[in-house]
Amino acid sequence: MANLRSLIRDIPDYPKPGILYRDITPLLADADALHEAVDQMAAPFLDAGVDVVAAAEARGFIFGTPLAMRLGAGFVPIRKPGKLPFDLHSFAYQLEYGTDELQIHVDGIQPGQRVLVVDDLLATGGTVEACLRLLEKCDADVVGCSFLLHLEAFGGEARLEPYHVHSVLKYSGDDGEAELSIQNREPGPSI
Repeated sequence: MANLRSLIRDIPDYPKPGILYRDITPLLADADALHEAVDQMAAPFLDAGVDVVAAAEARGFIFGTPLAMRLGAGFVPIRKPGKLPFDLHSFAYQLEYGTDELQIHVDGIQPGQRVLVVDDLLATGGTVEACLRLLEKCDADVVGCSFLLHLEAFGGEARLEPYHVHSVLKYSGDDGEAELSIQNREPGPSI
Protein backbone atom coordinates (compact mmCIF):
# COMPACT_ATOMS: atom_id res chain seq x y z
CA MET A 1 0.00 0.00 0.00
CA ALA A 2 2.93 2.32 0.52
CA ASN A 3 3.50 2.21 -3.24
CA LEU A 4 -0.12 3.15 -3.96
CA ARG A 5 0.03 5.99 -1.44
CA SER A 6 3.20 7.28 -3.10
CA LEU A 7 1.21 7.73 -6.32
CA ILE A 8 -1.36 10.01 -4.70
CA ARG A 9 -0.16 13.53 -5.42
CA ASP A 10 -0.75 16.09 -2.67
CA ILE A 11 -1.46 19.57 -3.99
CA PRO A 12 -1.57 22.18 -1.21
CA ASP A 13 -3.89 25.16 -1.39
CA TYR A 14 -5.97 23.82 -4.27
CA PRO A 15 -8.63 24.75 -5.23
CA LYS A 16 -8.27 27.41 -2.52
CA PRO A 17 -5.98 28.17 0.43
CA GLY A 18 -6.10 25.65 3.27
CA ILE A 19 -7.23 22.73 1.10
CA LEU A 20 -4.94 19.75 0.56
CA TYR A 21 -6.07 18.17 -2.70
CA ARG A 22 -5.51 14.38 -3.07
CA ASP A 23 -4.95 13.83 -6.80
CA ILE A 24 -5.30 10.19 -7.93
CA THR A 25 -4.38 10.78 -11.58
CA PRO A 26 -0.75 9.56 -11.16
CA LEU A 27 -2.08 6.28 -9.75
CA LEU A 28 -4.56 5.93 -12.62
CA ALA A 29 -1.75 6.44 -15.15
CA ASP A 30 0.34 3.60 -13.68
CA ALA A 31 -0.98 0.26 -15.02
CA ASP A 32 0.46 -1.84 -12.18
CA ALA A 33 -0.82 0.52 -9.50
CA LEU A 34 -4.28 0.70 -11.07
CA HIS A 35 -4.43 -3.09 -11.20
CA GLU A 36 -3.31 -3.31 -7.55
CA ALA A 37 -5.86 -0.69 -6.47
CA VAL A 38 -8.70 -2.60 -8.14
CA ASP A 39 -7.50 -5.88 -6.58
CA GLN A 40 -7.38 -4.30 -3.12
CA MET A 41 -10.80 -2.69 -3.53
CA ALA A 42 -12.23 -6.09 -4.55
CA ALA A 43 -10.42 -8.28 -1.98
CA PRO A 44 -12.97 -8.22 0.89
CA PHE A 45 -15.80 -9.02 -1.52
CA LEU A 46 -14.29 -11.87 -3.57
CA ASP A 47 -16.43 -14.47 -1.79
CA ALA A 48 -19.46 -12.26 -1.15
CA GLY A 49 -21.46 -13.46 -4.16
CA VAL A 50 -21.65 -10.00 -5.71
CA ASP A 51 -24.09 -9.97 -8.64
CA VAL A 52 -23.76 -6.31 -9.57
CA VAL A 53 -21.37 -3.45 -8.93
CA ALA A 54 -23.07 -0.05 -8.86
CA ALA A 55 -21.31 3.31 -9.03
CA ALA A 56 -22.28 6.94 -9.41
CA GLU A 57 -20.87 9.04 -12.20
CA ALA A 58 -18.32 9.97 -13.05
CA ARG A 59 -15.31 8.93 -11.00
CA GLY A 60 -17.11 5.90 -9.59
CA PHE A 61 -17.14 4.52 -13.13
CA ILE A 62 -13.32 4.53 -13.18
CA PHE A 63 -13.23 1.79 -10.53
CA GLY A 64 -16.73 0.31 -10.82
CA THR A 65 -16.33 -1.40 -14.18
CA PRO A 66 -12.95 -3.09 -13.52
CA LEU A 67 -14.20 -4.15 -10.07
CA ALA A 68 -17.25 -5.73 -11.68
CA MET A 69 -14.98 -7.62 -14.06
CA ARG A 70 -12.71 -8.70 -11.19
CA LEU A 71 -15.73 -9.98 -9.22
CA GLY A 72 -17.43 -11.65 -12.19
CA ALA A 73 -20.38 -9.30 -11.76
CA GLY A 74 -22.36 -6.92 -13.92
CA PHE A 75 -22.00 -3.15 -13.75
CA VAL A 76 -24.90 -0.71 -13.32
CA PRO A 77 -24.35 3.04 -13.61
CA ILE A 78 -26.08 5.46 -11.27
CA ARG A 79 -26.41 8.77 -13.06
CA LYS A 80 -27.54 12.36 -12.78
CA PRO A 81 -30.94 13.31 -14.28
CA GLY A 82 -31.22 13.37 -18.06
CA LYS A 83 -28.50 10.77 -18.69
CA LEU A 84 -30.48 7.49 -18.72
CA PRO A 85 -33.01 6.79 -21.50
CA PHE A 86 -35.32 4.17 -19.91
CA ASP A 87 -37.80 3.97 -17.00
CA LEU A 88 -36.11 5.16 -13.81
CA HIS A 89 -35.98 5.03 -10.06
CA SER A 90 -34.91 8.45 -8.73
CA PHE A 91 -33.64 9.68 -5.40
CA ALA A 92 -33.28 13.36 -4.52
CA TYR A 93 -30.98 14.31 -1.67
CA GLN A 94 -29.78 17.38 0.18
CA LEU A 95 -26.41 18.95 -0.41
CA GLU A 96 -24.82 21.60 1.75
CA TYR A 97 -26.13 24.26 -0.67
CA GLY A 98 -29.17 22.83 -2.45
CA THR A 99 -30.26 19.44 -3.73
CA ASP A 100 -29.11 16.84 -6.20
CA GLU A 101 -30.65 13.72 -7.69
CA LEU A 102 -29.46 10.30 -8.80
CA GLN A 103 -31.22 7.84 -11.09
CA ILE A 104 -30.99 4.18 -12.06
CA HIS A 105 -32.87 2.14 -14.66
CA VAL A 106 -35.77 0.25 -13.08
CA ASP A 107 -34.43 -2.99 -14.53
CA GLY A 108 -30.80 -2.28 -13.61
CA ILE A 109 -30.97 -4.08 -10.27
CA GLN A 110 -33.36 -6.95 -9.64
CA PRO A 111 -34.87 -7.38 -6.15
CA GLY A 112 -32.54 -9.43 -3.98
CA GLN A 113 -29.46 -9.02 -6.17
CA ARG A 114 -26.25 -8.68 -4.18
CA VAL A 115 -24.77 -5.25 -4.93
CA LEU A 116 -21.39 -3.68 -4.15
CA VAL A 117 -21.30 0.14 -4.23
CA VAL A 118 -18.01 1.60 -5.47
CA ASP A 119 -16.50 5.07 -5.60
CA ASP A 120 -13.03 6.56 -5.69
CA LEU A 121 -13.46 8.62 -2.53
CA LEU A 122 -15.31 8.60 0.77
CA ALA A 123 -15.40 12.05 2.37
CA THR A 124 -18.76 13.30 3.68
CA GLY A 125 -20.56 10.23 2.30
CA GLY A 126 -23.43 12.18 0.76
CA THR A 127 -23.25 10.75 -2.75
CA VAL A 128 -22.82 7.15 -1.64
CA GLU A 129 -25.55 7.49 0.98
CA ALA A 130 -27.85 8.64 -1.84
CA CYS A 131 -26.77 5.60 -3.90
CA LEU A 132 -27.62 3.33 -0.98
CA ARG A 133 -31.08 4.88 -0.57
CA LEU A 134 -31.67 4.45 -4.31
CA LEU A 135 -30.57 0.79 -4.16
CA GLU A 136 -32.89 0.23 -1.20
CA LYS A 137 -35.73 1.45 -3.45
CA CYS A 138 -34.67 -1.32 -5.85
CA ASP A 139 -34.84 -3.92 -3.04
CA ALA A 140 -31.14 -4.69 -3.57
CA ASP A 141 -29.12 -6.67 -1.04
CA VAL A 142 -26.16 -4.31 -0.53
CA VAL A 143 -23.07 -6.30 0.51
CA GLY A 144 -20.93 -3.21 1.15
CA CYS A 145 -19.13 -0.17 -0.18
CA SER A 146 -15.56 -0.03 -1.49
CA PHE A 147 -13.38 3.06 -1.94
CA LEU A 148 -9.83 3.81 -3.00
CA LEU A 149 -9.48 6.81 -0.65
CA HIS A 150 -11.14 7.57 2.65
CA LEU A 151 -10.78 11.05 4.14
CA GLU A 152 -11.69 10.08 7.71
CA ALA A 153 -11.89 13.63 9.08
CA PHE A 154 -15.13 14.25 7.14
CA GLY A 155 -17.05 11.47 8.97
CA GLY A 156 -18.61 9.87 5.90
CA GLU A 157 -18.39 6.30 7.18
CA ALA A 158 -21.00 7.03 9.87
CA ARG A 159 -23.52 8.06 7.18
CA LEU A 160 -23.16 4.66 5.52
CA GLU A 161 -24.04 2.56 8.57
CA PRO A 162 -24.98 -0.27 8.84
CA TYR A 163 -23.24 -1.19 5.58
CA HIS A 164 -19.73 -2.65 5.48
CA VAL A 165 -17.24 0.01 4.34
CA HIS A 166 -13.84 -0.91 2.91
CA SER A 167 -11.18 1.66 1.98
CA VAL A 168 -7.74 0.93 0.54
CA LEU A 169 -6.02 4.17 1.62
CA LYS A 170 -7.09 6.17 4.67
CA TYR A 171 -6.14 9.74 5.41
CA SER A 172 -6.78 10.96 8.95
CA GLY A 173 -6.33 14.69 8.31
CA ASP A 174 -3.80 14.88 11.15
CA ASP A 175 -1.79 17.39 9.14
CA GLY A 176 -4.36 20.03 10.10
CA GLU A 177 -5.43 20.81 6.55
CA ALA A 178 -8.78 20.00 5.02
CA GLU A 179 -8.59 17.40 2.28
CA LEU A 180 -10.30 16.86 -1.06
CA SER A 181 -9.64 14.46 -3.92
CA ILE A 182 -9.64 15.25 -7.65
CA GLN A 183 -12.81 17.37 -7.66
CA ASN A 184 -15.03 18.86 -5.03
CA ARG A 185 -17.95 16.57 -5.83
CA GLU A 186 -18.96 15.90 -2.22
CA PRO A 187 -19.64 19.01 -0.18
CA GLY A 188 -17.41 19.14 2.84
CA PRO A 189 -17.20 21.34 5.88
CA SER A 190 -14.40 23.42 4.43
CA ILE A 191 -15.88 24.25 1.02
